[in-house]
Amino acid sequence: MQVEIKIDRSYTEPKILILTNSVTEDINRIVKRLSEEAPQEICGSRDNKYEVLQQADLIRIYANAGKIFAVTAEGEYTLRLRLYEIEERLNPHHFVRISNSEIINLRQVKNFDLNFTGTICVKLSNGITTYVSRRYVSKIKKILGI
Repeated sequence: MQVEIKIDRSYTEPKILILTNSVTEDINRIVKRLSEEAPQEICGSRDNKYEVLQQADLIRIYANAGKIFAVTAEGEYTLRLRLYEIEERLNPHHFVRISNSEIINLRQVKNFDLNFTGTICVKLSNGITTYVSRRYVSKIKKILGI
């Protein structure tokens, strides 16, 4: 793939032009990445107070008993959004869904243990151990380059 940048003072905002002989999966991935909006804020409540949670501080987000929780080093917060709505707001380069009920911050992972048959054990920075469901194992292996 060739990348070319031209400086033209007549343009008021950047313009991206893709020249190709066919639309491939790589082209679609590039277009999707270029079209992504900036991540949005996530608010959580704890002790009857709402706080804006920084994405870098999030360790995991999970669903339990019909509620959504976000875990940081400072504690656990209740979120009012659904898990899929939170996933849309999170930076896709740092967060990954590991099951239907959990999303983890890849930058808060201590290690992945692949010794378990059919699943992956994940140790997080706060000492919590969680598991990648079988449905998401291939996706995680692809992200990790395994």
